[in-house]
Parts: sequence; structure tokens; C-alpha cells
Amino acid sequence: MVVSLESLKANWAEILALAEKYGASNIRIFGSVARGEAQADSDVDFLIDLEPGRSLLDHIGFKQELEDLLGRSVDVAESVTLHDLIRDQVLRDAIAL
Repeated sequence: MVVSLESLKANWAEILALAEKYGASNIRIFGSVARGEAQADSDVDFLIDLEPGRSLLDHIGFKQELEDLLGRSVDVAESVTLHDLIRDQVLRDAIAL
């Protein structure tokens, strides 16, 4: 099954609950799903802001629980750690659900 913004919106309440649990906010989708170019084997790219004081364990926990929820590979990037070479493209693609 191809992931779309609409299918992610169907899980939005669960995604927000996980975000709250792990201190993530400003949840956005970028990459192939945001551009409408996702394939059946595409991962889902999330862009987040993490609360101050949260750790790598929160980042990893959020990622793992998203993968369990969505049944597919997920990448989670923090907006403050985006590399300069990709920052503009990621921010241009990013869509808040």
C-alpha cells in the first residue's frame, strides 16, 4: 500500500499522542509522501521540533513507535539539526498534517 497524506491523517490522533509522549511538536511530513511521489516501499519522513531536555532516547522511541503504528519504515529529522545542504528543500517540501 502506498502511504499518502490522507492515510497519515487517518492516524493523526495516534501520531499526536506519540508526539506528546516523546516531547515532539510541530510535526510535518516531507520527502516523497509530501510531494505525492511515494511508492509502495517508500518510507515516511517526519520533521519535528523536540522539547528542550529531551534526549536521543526520546527521538528513537518516537521513531520506533511511529514505525509500529504505520507498519513501515520511518525517518524522523529534527528541524534544528538539518544539514545546510538539504535544509531549504526539506523546509520547502514540509507539510503540517
